[in-house]
Amino acid sequence: MTIPASLAGLRVLVVEDEMMVSMLIEDMLSDLGCVVVGPASRLDEAIELAGRAEIDCAVLDVNLGGQPIFPLADLLRAKGAPFAFATGYGDAGLREVDRGSPVLQKPFREGDLARVLAELRDRSA
Repeated sequence: MTIPASLAGLRVLVVEDEMMVSMLIEDMLSDLGCVVVGPASRLDEAIELAGRAEIDCAVLDVNLGGQPIFPLADLLRAKGAPFAFATGYGDAGLREVDRGSPVLQKPFREGDLARVLAELRDRSA
């Protein structure tokens, strides 16, 4: 796969509670030339990271050990930081306010991630 030059250096906050999935996402992001911020596996940790770290966008697991990610989504939206949800349930588990946000259907491939990151980058431009 050709790495889109436009993704090189993109700072991506990764919020995922399953270690193996998190490691896979980190590897994909590294392959795409992105900078991984985090990862965070708990909501409080993710909110703290989002508050202090410089990020361009985020990939958010919808459910962190039974805790919904929506407080972080609201924070990122207020900051103007684009994000995508990663979930095995499509947009069925999203709130009405989150409909229309990019969704990475788990399991996803590197090409899917690259496409969504390009969309997020374009939203913030």
